[in-house]
Amino acid sequence: MDRYYAANFLPAASVPAIVRILLTLLLALAAALLCVALRTPIPWMIGPLLATALLSMAGVPTASATPLRNGAQWTIGTALGLYFTPAIAALVAGMWWAIVLAIVWSLALGTLFGAWLQRVHALRFAHLRAGELRATTYFSGAIGAASEMTLLAERAGARTDLVAASHSLRMVIVTLLVPFAMQWSGLHGLDMLPPAVRDVRLPGLAVLAVATGAGVLLLRRAGGANPWFLGALLVSMGITMSGTVLSAVPAWLTSAAQLVIGVSLGVRFTRAFVHTAPRWLGSIALGTLALLALSGGFAVLLARGTGLHWATMVLGTAPGGITEMSITAKVLQLGVPVVTAFQVCRLIAVLLLVEPAYRRFFGPAKHNATA
Repeated sequence: MDRYYAANFLPAASVPAIVRILLTLLLALAAALLCVALRTPIPWMIGPLLATALLSMAGVPTASATPLRNGAQWTIGTALGLYFTPAIAALVAGMWWAIVLAIVWSLALGTLFGAWLQRVHALRFAHLRAGELRATTYFSGAIGAASEMTLLAERAGARTDLVAASHSLRMVIVTLLVPFAMQWSGLHGLDMLPPAVRDVRLPGLAVLAVATGAGVLLLRRAGGANPWFLGALLVSMGITMSGTVLSAVPAWLTSAAQLVIGVSLGVRFTRAFVHTAPRWLGSIALGTLALLALSGGFAVLLARGTGLHWATMVLGTAPGGITEMSITAKVLQLGVPVVTAFQVCRLIAVLLLVEPAYRRFFGPAKHNATA
């Protein structure tokens, strides 16, 4: 569903393909500047996302490129890691119990969402085999990254188009609603910005780029999930937690990264997406709103137990993408390290536990695919 081009697209891509990418980026830039003027939350991501999605659904041939998104993930991961000073790292480590509770909550909520989807659509998708429907609804309900959940769903014999559509829609709804809700609440600027986030030093920035790039390559070679983001994040965190201050990531670079991520989300919403089982998408939208409400209530309770601000907990437990929620926390300065830690730990837990749980309760994927 993502209209990305291969990592080596420049030597082989046709001129129209490159032109579409450039025109899409120009459109995204105009939309971002408009949102800046309108003072919307996270304008460099929301503007491009909305503009690209609307045009894509209208049939305009928008395009994104995998190398650009990878670079954007690398940039954001590096920038977020700079918030993990030794004091902040100790604070986050002391909240391990809250992170575990958030993981359990997320897994339970995703399982219930999947069960609800199966019940609602059992008659409508009666043509699907029992195992196929079960796998489709289960992995569509899981609160994880779209690409990883779609891959796991494919192994289980699910309808991957429905799974990918559900996660894309959920992510965009959360990315749009949560930042606006935070801005309307008047909350921002809770973080004290460390020097590593404020001061740009070119020599240090070069060292930081090389170090985080090495982390990306190592995680890719190890077959880790989301290596461009997590590889850079982990190295940047390690450097900052050691007390070493190299350089901040320039604001213009993080803004450009947000723009590219917004475009990569927006191009998923093609005309074909709009016609993908409308009632299925309606159920996903309704369920996502319920997930947001339930997660918000859980976040308030967790905030009381941890003593942290409820806004930070809302972002940390929101059923959105790790990059998008962390960007929201960074732009609004709402507990970036805590939000990032919660979202990263949830992502890792979902990737490790969702498929084994499915096999445990519903049997091997091969059996379900032929049931």
